Amino acid sequence: MTSSIYFIHAITPLHAGIGQAAGDIDLPIARERATRLPYLPGSSLKGALRARSDETVVQKLFGPNTANASDHAGSVQFSDSRLLFFPVRSLYGIFAYVTSPFLIRRFLRDAKDAATAQVTLPIEDEPGPGECLVSSSSVLRHQSGPVWLEDLRLQAARPISADRFDSVARAIEIPDLAKRVCIVSDDALSFFVETATEVTARIRLDSERLTVEQGGLWYEEALPAESVLTGLVQTRSLRKGEQDIISAKTAFDKLRVLIDGQKVVQLGGKATVGRGVCRVFVERGAE
Repeated sequence: MTSSIYFIHAITPLHAGIGQAAGDIDLPIARERATRLPYLPGSSLKGALRARSDETVVQKLFGPNTANASDHAGSVQFSDSRLLFFPVRSLYGIFAYVTSPFLIRRFLRDAKDAATAQVTLPIEDEPGPGECLVSSSSVLRHQSGPVWLEDLRLQAARPISADRFDSVARAIEIPDLAKRVCIVSDDALSFFVETATEVTARIRLDSERLTVEQGGLWYEEALPAESVLTGLVQTRSLRKGEQDIISAKTAFDKLRVLIDGQKVVQLGGKATVGRGVCRVFVERGAE
C-alpha cells in the first residue's frame, strides 16, 4: 500500500452541506460530531476526480460503475478532509491563516501515518488564553502591538521561526503562508469556526413580479475562501483472480498525474453560484 497526505485549498467559499437544518442557518456545512470542526467528506473529492477521468483511469483507480461494482474495489482510498488552516479577518495584514495545537497535532499524526517526511509544522509551544503565536516575519501585528482577529485581541506571546512553515507552504503553493499563520488556543479556534464562517442570504424571485417568492429566502453557510484542509490518501494493489489489475505505486503515480492535470476542482455543493472551486495537492508518499 502507498500512502500520502493531500491538501485542499479553497479558492472560493466551500459548501459541504448536510441538507436542511432547523436552526438559524437553513443549509449549514458538515461538522465533526465531537469537535464541531468543519470537514469535507472524502467521497466529495473522489467523486469529483472520478467524474473528470477517462474510463480506463476510473476503472483502475476508483472502481467499476454500479452495474459492475462486484468485480473489484477501487485502488484509491481518501479519508475525510479535515481543517488545518481557517482564514480569519485581521486588523493588520487583511486576514490570518488560523490554526491551533489540536489541528497541528492531528495533522502531524496523519503525516506520520502516511510516512511523509516532507511536511511538518511547529508545535513546541502552545499559546495560553488570550495569546497567539506568529512568525518573526508576521504581517498580522503593527510593530510589537497585539494581533486583532475578528473581535478578539490576542497578545503575541513569542515569535516562531518562519522557516518552520516552509514545507507546508511549498506543498500548497502559498509562499506567504508564514507571514499570515497565527496559532491560537484550541478554545479560540472553536470560537472562530463557530462564528466566522461565511453565511449568505439567498433569495428566489417570482419571474413575473420580480419579488421574493413565498418561502424563497434562505441562509447558506460555507467555509471561507482560503480555507486549507488536509487528509490521508492511500492506494493499494488490485488483483482479480490471478490477474494483476494495478500496483499500489502505479495507482499512486496515476493519481498524482490526474490531480496535477486538473488545475482546479469543484468540490461540495452550489457549483452554479461559484462555490467550491479548490486546488488539490498530493505529497509524495512512501510505500
